[in-house]
Amino acid sequence: MEEMSVSIRGISKSCVVLLICAAMMLGGCASTQYIADERDPWQGFNRTMYGFNDGLDRALLKPAAKGYKAVAPDFVETGVRNFFDNLDDISIAVNNLLQGKVSNSFSDIGRLAINSTIGVLGLFDVASSMGLAKHDEDFGQTLGVWGMDSGPYIMWPIFGPSTLRDSPSLVVDRVLLNPLTYVEIKTGERIAVVALDVVSVRAELLSLEETVDEISTDKYTFIREAYLDRRDFLVHDGSPEGETDLYDELDE
Repeated sequence: MEEMSVSIRGISKSCVVLLICAAMMLGGCASTQYIADERDPWQGFNRTMYGFNDGLDRALLKPAAKGYKAVAPDFVETGVRNFFDNLDDISIAVNNLLQGKVSNSFSDIGRLAINSTIGVLGLFDVASSMGLAKHDEDFGQTLGVWGMDSGPYIMWPIFGPSTLRDSPSLVVDRVLLNPLTYVEIKTGERIAVVALDVVSVRAELLSLEETVDEISTDKYTFIREAYLDRRDFLVHDGSPEGETDLYDELDE
């Protein structure tokens, strides 16, 4: 489950340093309490960061997501997600090309062109009804296709679960390949757009969260396993033999 980006103000640089140091110390002390996993060598720190992110989510994002779903009609929610998904097709097209999937890259470009015009700036997903399927690619997957190992699992403050290999995607896909980065708008308007994207994604995860709460006694471990399993699935364009996708299990 992805953790969403929020802005934190009013905290001095020295306080941030102290917070991170304290988290690392607590993580080191607590790490012996958990079952060791070679993919998660920084488990103590990661669990501390998960607790930090979960606190932010409970205080800010989850209430905002519930309010959003309460006031926004279904067609508005769909239109908002279609708009941001349409922008994502730029990054997806580039990564497909970098992975040598030329036909998929052209398909992504076709989706972008059709949905940005006929689909009214992406509010309507016309391309899917025309047979141009939505792909799911990012720079972390590209590095995986190029042969880079995923490396240790890491829970980033604010941004949530990742690995050392997937972490550059936070900059490449979300900033460098995000068209909103190059649109000249006021700071307040940019924050509002980002907030809408974050809240709409969080709203989609509300039902999934309920399922996780019902079937898992350790949400940290469940999220880690789901994330790593999903990334392996995506890098290999299908679940490796003998393994199942936890996201598919939740859908059943």
